[in-house]
Amino acid sequence: MKEMDKKQLRKDLRQLRGQITPAQRSCWSSAISENLKQGFPELQKGCVGGYWPHAGEYDPLPLMQWLNTHGVTLALPKVLASSEPLEFVAWRPGAPMRDDAYGIPVPDRSPAVAVDAVLIPMLGFDAAGFRLGYGSGYFDRTLVSLTPRPLTIGIAFEILRVPTVFPQPHDIAMDYIVTEQAIFYRQQDKLVTLSPEECANMMR
Repeated sequence: MKEMDKKQLRKDLRQLRGQITPAQRSCWSSAISENLKQGFPELQKGCVGGYWPHAGEYDPLPLMQWLNTHGVTLALPKVLASSEPLEFVAWRPGAPMRDDAYGIPVPDRSPAVAVDAVLIPMLGFDAAGFRLGYGSGYFDRTLVSLTPRPLTIGIAFEILRVPTVFPQPHDIAMDYIVTEQAIFYRQQDKLVTLSPEECANMMR
């Protein structure tokens, strides 16, 4: 029953996200980027894994370009096989790209890198900090495989918050969740709202 619920929930949230106007998406994406810049000074160090946006997701590319100007090493996820973890490969603005099996651009012939923090797209999220993805399980498999585990920051628009995403034992909750309205920290299986300043102080 829960898997059927999750399938319907994914369908509903895809439809809801598809109703966001381009102007709303642009405005909300800018607000998310500002929350990330102000709340996570640690992103300006080490290696940050992002993603190439599709299907109406928050667009992290302007933020990643900004991080690039601050000397941050950037990476994008690469699908190796349907049952394997993702591999993060180095990326920089303007790098040669090719489409993967899903039609998503990935860096062409870039080396694999270890990431210190990962921005993770979410189709939805719940009050316990669990992410609803697209059902492939790539990010869960990847996070389990990485030692040490990187900082995980789930990204979604506020309207995609739901009471529960019906988490399963293999699902991994996010360390933080960022929307256009707030930054959330997962503490004792619930989300605590932080201001960008409070989040930045916690990260230091």
